[in-house]
Amino acid sequence: MVGVGSVLLVAGALASVRVVPEQAAAASNPLQAAAAANVHLRAVAPAERRRIDYARLDSRLKRMAEEPTIVGMAVGVIENGRITFLGGYGETLEGSGEKVTAETVFRWASVSKGVASTMVAKLAEQGKVKLNAPVAAYAPSLKLPAGYERSATVTDLLSHRLGLYRNALDNKLEEGLPPSLLRGELASLNAICAPGTCWSYQNIAYDAASEIVARETGMPYEQAVQQQLFHPIGMNSASMTREGLVSARSWARPHSVGRRPLEVLEPYYRVPAAGGVNSNIKDLALWMIAQAGGMPNVLSPQLLQTIHAPLVKTPGERGRLRKFLERVNEAHYGLGWRYYDYAGHKIVGHRGGVNGYRSLILFDPALKSGVVALWNSNTSQPGGLEFEVMDMLYGLPFRDWMELDSKPARAAPVSEEPEPESATATIAAAPAGSGRGAVR
Repeated sequence: MVGVGSVLLVAGALASVRVVPEQAAAASNPLQAAAAANVHLRAVAPAERRRIDYARLDSRLKRMAEEPTIVGMAVGVIENGRITFLGGYGETLEGSGEKVTAETVFRWASVSKGVASTMVAKLAEQGKVKLNAPVAAYAPSLKLPAGYERSATVTDLLSHRLGLYRNALDNKLEEGLPPSLLRGELASLNAICAPGTCWSYQNIAYDAASEIVARETGMPYEQAVQQQLFHPIGMNSASMTREGLVSARSWARPHSVGRRPLEVLEPYYRVPAAGGVNSNIKDLALWMIAQAGGMPNVLSPQLLQTIHAPLVKTPGERGRLRKFLERVNEAHYGLGWRYYDYAGHKIVGHRGGVNGYRSLILFDPALKSGVVALWNSNTSQPGGLEFEVMDMLYGLPFRDWMELDSKPARAAPVSEEPEPESATATIAAAPAGSGRGAVR
């Protein structure tokens, strides 16, 4: 006869047999374990609301949605490493009645550049890429004037310091030419400086990052990013194709400043490292949590320091932000990320734009707090909302950065060009291991 104690022992042994393989599976797949550990971060956490007046923010965003240049908009806020606010405003398509929600998918445009730099830095952390090595070692399709691909580093690539004029050959991309062919044609251009000695914003050249990732992982760029970044972070809506956008259950159609519907264009999906990501606002907020240091099981503090560190001064950026100069002091670019001194606080972010879409992300890594926004028209007016959020975060006096009361002249329509930039800037000292150790 078997006693109760024996039965319990047998049951315990069987339970341990079940548990041990599960633990072993988690240990053998840290990305899967990270995804499970980060699931709770998807929930909105009102208890973490500390510094921001959410009622006032929501009221102002509702006013913004009534502006004649706005069709639809989604906004997310994080405080203390948790999502504290997700809001949808307006419509996915002018006159449709279909409301924008936290699940509506938009295009990120140039906010995608931070994904590419993060992915390459992750490969560097794994010992597969050296950031201070010549870019030619990893992206053979990239050819620069005077053979500069042999001296330009991976860091130069990710910080827009390749010596090319601004947005080189983007017009050819929009005409339908293949990016790999265009990266070879860059060699025929005149250099404006030697690599590492001036700053000039790129899309086609920057997308050499997708080639680096594909070659070093042995899989397509989107698959590698999904596997190593989006899945463990929990970004279930994120994709990098036109089909990924238009097949979403709720997706925002692009519009002109005059609310005229536009066609979803393909060119910048073909340079995914430069401008290819789509997602809803919740997933962009999760991306911000990870970038702010809230998911060290996916992005280590050392990796974040590498990509966010200010490498190159961009005084032209202060010109673009001239209406915010009361707060914005120095502006720099790192690896796929902008770095600002905002009223004495160090903040990180980026903006993006393709025809019919705009995006922004801005956060304070020290506070693990910030704001993201996506909208589906060619207006730049909502671009002040990030600074209104930062002012609340820091307890600064209110300013009408969204210009809801001052009613400025409306922006004119623009062509499909992710985040237009000024052409050159000076070089700041780079941190150890970044590939450029001297002021140039």
